[in-house]
Amino acid sequence: MSLAKNVGTIGGLTAVSRVFGFVRDMMMARVVGAGLVADAFQLAFTLPNTFRRLFAEGAFSVAFVPMYSRALHGEGGEDEANRFANDVLSVFVWVLLLFSAAAMVFMPAIVWLLASDFAEVPGKFDLAVFLSRVTFPYLGFISLMAMLAGVLNARSRFGPAAFAPVLLNVFLISAILLGSHLRGESHDDTVVGIALAAAVALSGVAQFLYLWWETRKAGVRLKVSAPRLTPEVKRLGKLILPATFGAGIYQVSQFVDTFFATSLEQGSLTLLKYADRLNQMPLGIVGIALGTAILPMLSRHIHTDDQAEAQRLQANAFEIGTLLTLPAAAALAICAPAFCTAFFVGGKFTPADGAIMANIVVALVCGLPAYVIVKILNPGFFAREDTRTPVWTALVSLVFNIFLNVAVVRQWGIVGLASATAASATLNCLLLYAILHRRGWFHFTWKLAGKVLRQVLATAAMGALLWWLTPQFAAQYSGPWYDRAWSLALIVLAGMVSFFAVAFAVGAIDKSVLAQLRLRRQPRTKADDEILEVE
Repeated sequence: MSLAKNVGTIGGLTAVSRVFGFVRDMMMARVVGAGLVADAFQLAFTLPNTFRRLFAEGAFSVAFVPMYSRALHGEGGEDEANRFANDVLSVFVWVLLLFSAAAMVFMPAIVWLLASDFAEVPGKFDLAVFLSRVTFPYLGFISLMAMLAGVLNARSRFGPAAFAPVLLNVFLISAILLGSHLRGESHDDTVVGIALAAAVALSGVAQFLYLWWETRKAGVRLKVSAPRLTPEVKRLGKLILPATFGAGIYQVSQFVDTFFATSLEQGSLTLLKYADRLNQMPLGIVGIALGTAILPMLSRHIHTDDQAEAQRLQANAFEIGTLLTLPAAAALAICAPAFCTAFFVGGKFTPADGAIMANIVVALVCGLPAYVIVKILNPGFFAREDTRTPVWTALVSLVFNIFLNVAVVRQWGIVGLASATAASATLNCLLLYAILHRRGWFHFTWKLAGKVLRQVLATAAMGALLWWLTPQFAAQYSGPWYDRAWSLALIVLAGMVSFFAVAFAVGAIDKSVLAQLRLRRQPRTKADDEILEVE
């Protein structure tokens, strides 16, 4: 399979999900603004979502996919892979049920740990607890979905898992419309918050059923039986525990950021989440796509002791990541005021909210290249079943993040918090690369350095143009929708054309680079032939 094809599939479908998520947040900002109900829902949405990214899509996936892939392509083939998956599923279901039940019982304590200052606003703490209990079943269903996604990813079927989050955003957009209708002329946004929380839980059921159907289409028959702690299941458990931190520094930081954001003035948590949506657009499309695509491919190269292909694969991923991320980060930083005003300001979302949000975006995108590169470097450890080393880099970065928050949040508020998050992600990136380089698992070549330098030159040229052009249309960003549309379209088009024109001129991208993204075809196994027939 091709890295370019897999990244394109995952990135394209993830882009669809991000666009729906962006529309969701635009609507939410106008309907509920950045007040009590918005903060309460953001906390309720953050809890299951962060646990999902940390355990299910993070620690579980990076441990499960290499083990399942090795079983699938080993001597046992389909039978061994199915046996392993069924054993994991039978244990995983009970773990999720117990964890979810305990979390719902102790939800007041969990909310208090993360947002004790909510109690200072009448009704805010109780609403946050209620909404969190409504949303939390989402974690169980979405975690099971993550396992099914791992089964499909190991078979190079990346599309279904990348499409599934679209269902979440469709449910939430529908809930905003329904809640707004039920609210009527009243100013009570509580009904909108309840509709949103219910939609989160229902979307988890929908995504799970969709992935279950896709696995059956792929010829995989999974079933739940009496739980058995087989040696392979125990090994998976030992890999998951350290990978919880190694794969999830960004998610752990989310809890840290939530704790500090809830201690600031009302609306800070909501503004941080809206700003992160802009930051997540390139992160989700590029970083997650690359990390998901290269893990099973890297595992195969390492399993066959093909170190040259493993190095080339990661270098290609690194080059793609920076090629797309550097201009995205620069454009977001320069155009943040324009984007925040044009997309979000309106209804209950004030111009003052938009100005604060723009500053948060600028701070967050300073760490965007690091966020993406971490997604590329982590598989270098996970494919070798080394989930312990990233624990130490994650812990060091997390402690650094907490230290910075304590130092800057009081003086710089929510913008200081966002800056600390970006700095800690950069530190994590540097530590991961240093260890990979020292062990001889991946090294930054002069050829790769030259490409990245050319990308920086193209990004600088684009940035200079946007810096001059963006203020020219300041009046249009807060005008009628058509003025907002054409003015933003113009600066986006100008930025893209200028970047790619300079990139081609200086050699940052050319046909030979695209040709190198094709992996040499590996000898096909019987399992591979069956996969191709299904596709």
